Amino acid sequence: MNRIAMSSRAGALSERERAVAEKFASGLTYREIGEALFIAPSTVRTHLAAIYDKLGVNNKIALASHINGAAVLAPSPAEALPVLAMFPIECLNTEERWRRFADGLSSDISIDLARYADLPVIAFHTMKSLGSKPADFVADGKALGVTYIVSGQLRADDRRVRLTIELADALNGVSLWSDRFDRPLEDVFALQDSLTESVINVLAGCGGAIATVGRNAIRRKPPASLRAYDLYLLGVEQHNTFSREGNAAAIRLLSRALELDPGLVRGWIELAYAYSIQFCHGFGGDLKGAVERWRVAVENALRLDPLDCSAQTCLGDLMGCLGDLDAAERAYQRAFEYGANHADTLALLAGSRALVTGDPAEAIPLMERAMRLNPLAPSWYFGMQGRILFAAGRHREAIASLRRGASDSPNILMFLTLAHTAVGDGSEAAVFAARLNAEFPEFSVDRFIAGYPVTNPDAAQAIRHAAKLAKLG
Repeated sequence: MNRIAMSSRAGALSERERAVAEKFASGLTYREIGEALFIAPSTVRTHLAAIYDKLGVNNKIALASHINGAAVLAPSPAEALPVLAMFPIECLNTEERWRRFADGLSSDISIDLARYADLPVIAFHTMKSLGSKPADFVADGKALGVTYIVSGQLRADDRRVRLTIELADALNGVSLWSDRFDRPLEDVFALQDSLTESVINVLAGCGGAIATVGRNAIRRKPPASLRAYDLYLLGVEQHNTFSREGNAAAIRLLSRALELDPGLVRGWIELAYAYSIQFCHGFGGDLKGAVERWRVAVENALRLDPLDCSAQTCLGDLMGCLGDLDAAERAYQRAFEYGANHADTLALLAGSRALVTGDPAEAIPLMERAMRLNPLAPSWYFGMQGRILFAAGRHREAIASLRRGASDSPNILMFLTLAHTAVGDGSEAAVFAARLNAEFPEFSVDRFIAGYPVTNPDAAQAIRHAAKLAKLG
């Protein structure tokens, strides 16, 4: 779409719609937009549905591009991403208030999926206009050209609300995943927010249902037919092992994905994180080059989507490693503003609070919230939780979490050594120290502190003290 056409569509928005669009594109929630503009959150949702329809967009990146006047490069058909459609949640209650609640919940989930999922989402306004019944979902999904269908049912009584959500293959209607969410009846908007957050993180979070389904399908494809998004999913899986071999494989896969689709924002973010792991763990000899490639990747991600909370978190980590703690803190603040309900972002920010910048006392509540929001937490969540608990002096709890982390990560082996030393279990500490020295001879505690970097004084002192007791170099 050329710039003139984009400007014409943006001009079709009313003054109030443009104000809503600008605030939503900047990362504000419905409630925050409503408070800023003195309107109800339900009115915000109504405006957003009209905005998406007028602009012909279906996700936050495209909306932000329209608002900022930037062109959106569509991938070629061969490289097109899978597409997700959220059908209106079926309300099994006869009361009108619960029907309105189900519609509002459907809209919230659709719009937040467009903010946090790694694939395009059909605008809810479009889905509602179809008037589909459950028996028509597969046919309508095919007509829209979607890959995955999300649907749900809502039941409520005077005490509780029950939401059932299902993810299905749009080609054949086969159920790929389903779950049930029960909540006590409370303030309607708080209840709506709680259910939306839970569903979004289970579907779209790291290790969530959509990514898992995608990876399982990819493994049945011949290697020559893999698309950019397929390579991206496989790269994320390898990156999350936090092993030397897995990280090298992640860099190869993600680099190939970005050759096929240079506009894949999440690909640049994950590649940036892979280079950060290469640098911080000491994987490979060219550590200076790893930092530079980390910088280039995160800058590319932010150029494509400056509002992405994960990209801002990665920028904060980079600024910390470069010694600019003020810039790191600013990036972390932006990450929280844009991703306050995104479990992966909260988990990463918790680690920064414990070890890098800010108040370490904030780290444990952030990590606990991330765990609540994403019950499908991948192994790296537990590794992050373990190092936070160690920094807080809760060593036995740290050990329990670290044992659920990525066992091939030198950071996990180091913290297991330190935590067992802190509780006086020298024999277990020696086992992990021996593995660390044998498998990662170039690793050192000083390199970890400098590379993470650990700049919170109490955390640095706790790590150095336990390392000295464990005789860990």
